[in-house]
Amino acid sequence: MAENYYDILGVPKGASDDEIKKAYRKLAHKYHPDKSGGDEKKFKEINQAYQVLSDKAKREQYDRFGQTFEGAQGGPGAGGFDFSGFDFGGFNRQGDFNFEFGGGDFEDIFSSIFGGARGRTGQTKRRGSDIQVDAEISFEEMVRGTEREITLRKKVACDHCKGTGGELGTAMKTCPTCHGSGRIQKITRSILGSFSQVSTCSECEGTGQIFEKKCAKCGGKGRAEETEKIKVRIPAGIEDGGVISISGAGEAGERGSSAGDLYIAVHVRPHPKFTRRGLDILSTEYVPFSVAALGGEVAVDTLDGKLNLKIPAGTQSGETFRIKNKGVPEVRGRGNGHQLVKVIVKIPKKLSREQKRLVEELGKLED
Repeated sequence: MAENYYDILGVPKGASDDEIKKAYRKLAHKYHPDKSGGDEKKFKEINQAYQVLSDKAKREQYDRFGQTFEGAQGGPGAGGFDFSGFDFGGFNRQGDFNFEFGGGDFEDIFSSIFGGARGRTGQTKRRGSDIQVDAEISFEEMVRGTEREITLRKKVACDHCKGTGGELGTAMKTCPTCHGSGRIQKITRSILGSFSQVSTCSECEGTGQIFEKKCAKCGGKGRAEETEKIKVRIPAGIEDGGVISISGAGEAGERGSSAGDLYIAVHVRPHPKFTRRGLDILSTEYVPFSVAALGGEVAVDTLDGKLNLKIPAGTQSGETFRIKNKGVPEVRGRGNGHQLVKVIVKIPKKLSREQKRLVEELGKLED
């Protein structure tokens, strides 16, 4: 049985969006494949769980239907689990076991439950698979935004047959395997009677027709595996562990059905000088004792270079000063955070005779 998405992230079912995001970021750091002790399989599970639980609509469906939620959206008659029209007839008079589902068969029932685009004879065309990749950026790129070229090895629609699976100019004919029905019936006999199993014809994939000549490039599959390069714009202000989704950039679907999506998990490399808290950038500066006591200016590092910061007389070690609008931009462009500079007063380890005298005099005044 597949592990519960909440268990994968280690959060309770009622966890808030922030709790889910924090849990994901912590686990993504721990299991990232590029790190020592990383686990690619576990990392992919974590990403999959986060993509569902971080999306309000997907999470609601997941809470209702579990990991079959993608095909179980809606109530009876709209892809939900409605068994009210099923008639489990049991054994018939000849000793054969009949399953009657409102005139349909197993494939009809399972297709209606789990969704899918149905063809003319009832086959399910599968949507293309989603693709998940990782992109690492620097702290500076996180603040300013950047672009990455990602190389993907994926299934794409065959450019020779345009995804149809047939050689150009080739006519269609009735499938000789299923005789145009799109299905194959198999009878299995046992001590309980005969079981009739109906499955999609593998030759025509349920269409009932095949091309007289298959595509020479893809062998009739309609898809071919190729390497594709795609440029991805990473917005300024994205958080470490944030996921960018590009609809339709995943693998091509079967015979013209919709493509999957591409998900890029973004990881921000730590900076030796700066850290992030919300939209603010935090840094620490060491200030000479004389400047802290008498006041003055010190040059502090920002992502835009050095800036002079005014230090008032009597500044205590640990005080924080704000440099406006030098923080992280909001992803939607609604403003910037600030840079918060924590001041640490440097106490000299060695003093000259004159310095000692002055400090002693200062101490007398304090008394």
